[in-house]
Amino acid sequence: MKKGLLLSVVASGLIYAGGDIAPVAPVQPTAAPAACDFYGSLGARYEFIKDNSSANKWGKEDNTWKTTLVLGVNKELGYGFGFGAEVAATTDLGLDIATPKYGEDAELSQLFLTYKAGNTAIKAGRQALPKSLSPWAWTDSTVGRLDTTYQGVVIVNTDLPDTTLVGAWIAQAGDKASFTKINGSNKGLYMLAAQYKGFANTTLTGSVYFIPKNDSNGKAISAWGSVESKVNNFDLGLQVAYAKAKAGSIAQVGAGTKATIGVAGYVGTNFNGLDAKLTLAYIKNGNATLNLGGTSGFWGNVGYSNFGGDVKMAGDFAGNSAKQKIAKLDLGYKLPNDYGKVYAGVAYDKVSSSTVWDKSIAARVGYSFTVKGVKAKVEYRYTKNSPVGGNDIKIQKVRVEGIYKF
Repeated sequence: MKKGLLLSVVASGLIYAGGDIAPVAPVQPTAAPAACDFYGSLGARYEFIKDNSSANKWGKEDNTWKTTLVLGVNKELGYGFGFGAEVAATTDLGLDIATPKYGEDAELSQLFLTYKAGNTAIKAGRQALPKSLSPWAWTDSTVGRLDTTYQGVVIVNTDLPDTTLVGAWIAQAGDKASFTKINGSNKGLYMLAAQYKGFANTTLTGSVYFIPKNDSNGKAISAWGSVESKVNNFDLGLQVAYAKAKAGSIAQVGAGTKATIGVAGYVGTNFNGLDAKLTLAYIKNGNATLNLGGTSGFWGNVGYSNFGGDVKMAGDFAGNSAKQKIAKLDLGYKLPNDYGKVYAGVAYDKVSSSTVWDKSIAARVGYSFTVKGVKAKVEYRYTKNSPVGGNDIKIQKVRVEGIYKF
């Protein structure tokens, strides 16, 4: 999204760059918003899929093809007020190159009002949530289109030196044209978050979520904290996540009563265009999920697993005794003369005391580049999941994707 209304600028600046070791520095609210800012994107993705658990042999019967169109506007109304709107659509263009067909759908993906007073900005309506300050419920995108957006009110304040404070009330979450109430009630979800950058080369981030009980007496609480620092040519990070839910809560998975606790850390470095990042994570699965309506902001989230690894972040192993150990290594090399970037990753996920999965291995290798304003990539993904007492499931994908933003 281009620069527009104040809160959109602040929020988008807080999102971590995908695949980068260090977070993007937040854009300060002194930046003047544009009077009217139009933006959009056109994207396309084709995936070749091979799954040894089906009859698929790289044929079109299980492949996927989709194109996306996103159009949006941010408008300054005056006296500190403004609004934003965005529409998004996905279609397979009716082309008979993948079966089953993806079909067509469209939605009003964002619609919000904003108000700015000094160093405080308010954003109310349907909107995206940033990963850096909202790891339990944040917005990712697929081929340029937002996956999950949220309806509610977000307040950002930067009065304190080197500090960003965020408060939010989220009423609904959804994708496409379907939105559902958080926890099935009108009470919604409450979030408080803070990010502090007053220490040299260090970022401290913390957030707390609370879902009040609904008619079924189900409520949930989640707390996240992280510290990230740069020491010489090394990037270091430590993250702790906690989630606990009562029966009847949207965050509940399984029938246990113990909390889910996750700890993750990373070390990364960059040398002459080559970057490397090693992440280690541990999850003690309780009865709650480490994501809420989208991809988990937990650093142990593999991200490129074809199946299994990311589901585990969502508490698929709900037994209170189940534990996960995750290790992943991500590499990237920026080619000279703006010829793009080659990257690779491998992840290992071991689950103990589970009756569902034993372990997963995921890997990817790809090449990303920009040509004529189109951000494109070609990527191969491989995942092997080992069920308890069953045969291994191996899934391979080749993804070809391009997005043009205007």
